[in-house]
Amino acid sequence: MAAAAPQSLRFTRAMRIKQTRDFARLRQDGQRLVKGCLIANWRRLAVDSTPRLGVVTSSRIGNAVVRNRARRLLREVFRVHQHNLSQPVDLVLVARPSIAGKGFFDVEQDFVTTLRKAGLLKQ
Repeated sequence: MAAAAPQSLRFTRAMRIKQTRDFARLRQDGQRLVKGCLIANWRRLAVDSTPRLGVVTSSRIGNAVVRNRARRLLREVFRVHQHNLSQPVDLVLVARPSIAGKGFFDVEQDFVTTLRKAGLLKQ
């Protein structure tokens, strides 16, 4: 019995939402859910697409150090759980001020709960 090939957990440039129009489209046409320290906006994609992530952190969260940590935490949580998505999505995560001072486990819990509630995770 051969071992299954490990899935890549990379977060490449192609997986990032960078264009302002893409953020605006998700906000306009996508679905939205608020849970804990984050707000998730998403839109389902075709099955053969690549899931993409955009992260928004405003200055209300804190100084640059706090905002960068929030971005890193949100990207890392997505990177780890990208293969648990039921289908590819464009996902924008907006950090709320309560993310300041939270650790990876707390952010991961909010992320997984949000995606489960939205029906985006595999069963």
